[in-house]
Amino acid sequence: MDRSKWIQKIEELSLNALPAMQTQIYDGWVIRFAEGYTKRANSITPIYPSNENVKKKISNCEQLYFARNDKAVYKVTPQANPINLDCVLEESGYALEGTTSVQVLNLADTESPNETNVIKYDHLHDEWFHDFCLLSNIDDHDQVILKKMLGNIIPKTCFMLLTDEGGTVTASGLGVLEDEYIGLYNIITHENFRNQGNGAILIRNLLHWGKENGAKNAYLQVIETNAPALSLYGKLGFEEKYKYWYRIKTKK
Repeated sequence: MDRSKWIQKIEELSLNALPAMQTQIYDGWVIRFAEGYTKRANSITPIYPSNENVKKKISNCEQLYFARNDKAVYKVTPQANPINLDCVLEESGYALEGTTSVQVLNLADTESPNETNVIKYDHLHDEWFHDFCLLSNIDDHDQVILKKMLGNIIPKTCFMLLTDEGGTVTASGLGVLEDEYIGLYNIITHENFRNQGNGAILIRNLLHWGKENGAKNAYLQVIETNAPALSLYGKLGFEEKYKYWYRIKTKK
């Protein structure tokens, strides 16, 4: 698969893996609203061919977000449409933020892990959600939004917890399986159990679940300043396919 097809494929999978509260399609741009929770679910993804005047579209989109007292946010990839979009956004006062590495792993040679102390749910479960929110320090307002979004995922899911021998949750994560791809999301390790291999154990178990359920590839997204995570994913065999970044503008 060539790079442009990789990008469109994974961007579509990513949109499905975290449904926004509201979505609107505008001339090839996917406009998402999530009451301000996370840039990924509260931004414009310009991945399909675009025909309308780009400056007019940018202005119209700004009004949609500014009317909600939100920032206008674009999730930009090297394949964004039109091809000069990033330059136009920069010239229009949009700041660059959050450059992220999108990485892929072929699952053909991955080994079966030890599943001891692994708890798996095939749907959003209160125990998983409670522990994930504790590990991630998510406040009460955002928990309400996130729970609705996670509950609306259509593809097959695996909500996973890893515990120590005493039953303490050491790590949590989510696998979303669609069209032979498993996406890894919400990977977090308890601060008292980091640098002990817990993240790798959790990920290997999620990959194994995906492989057992028909996945041939895995993908994930990691911000490029997160050196520990980049190191971990590299050791697991993930390789970068492309980067995306955000362009953000605040209402004056």
